[in-house]
Amino acid sequence: MSVSRKDHWEHVYQTQSPTNVSWYQPVPEQSMALIRSTGVPADAPIIDIGAGTATLVDILLNSDFSDISVLDIAAAALTESSRRLGDAGASVRWIESDVLEFEPMRRYYVWHDRAAFHFLTDTTSVGKYLDVLRTALVPKGHFVLATFGPEGPNRCSGFDVQRYSIEQLTILLEADFDLTSFKLEDHSTPTGNVQQFLYSAWRSRV
Repeated sequence: MSVSRKDHWEHVYQTQSPTNVSWYQPVPEQSMALIRSTGVPADAPIIDIGAGTATLVDILLNSDFSDISVLDIAAAALTESSRRLGDAGASVRWIESDVLEFEPMRRYYVWHDRAAFHFLTDTTSVGKYLDVLRTALVPKGHFVLATFGPEGPNRCSGFDVQRYSIEQLTILLEADFDLTSFKLEDHSTPTGNVQQFLYSAWRSRV
């Protein structure tokens, strides 16, 4: 019997330490740099997609951003992040949802994703994701995206992934977004492997 995506990720976050997963970062420096570069005010709504147990929410709160939503398919990941933050997490909006099924009840100035997009390997799923993204962003909103780069891995956590060059992303997004910056970065995993990530920042045209 095949395991659903939700069951898979629940198992990952129930059985693995947050600091042992391959995508762990003590400090999400590139994500924070790109979010700051948008120039949005500290009270602007920001959402982190496929956040898992990432520390981005901690850093945002410590940087005086005050309107933060965290979305993940795994309740176990949200529970762990909420526990880690303690009282500071009371102001965070915790959203348990598959991003492809997400129905935003509000709009965001910044949509950040370092985890979900590169797991979408077919055009239907990518199209659904972009539909949700367009619905969720305010006019002229910001899309901060990190995917596996052209020399990144072909698989992650047992799933095939899609690697991207900036040229491929531009073709995919240029109808709706303007590219504002990008950077390739080698990410060192807790086991010492190196994974290439492509960080990019985009602004909606509408």
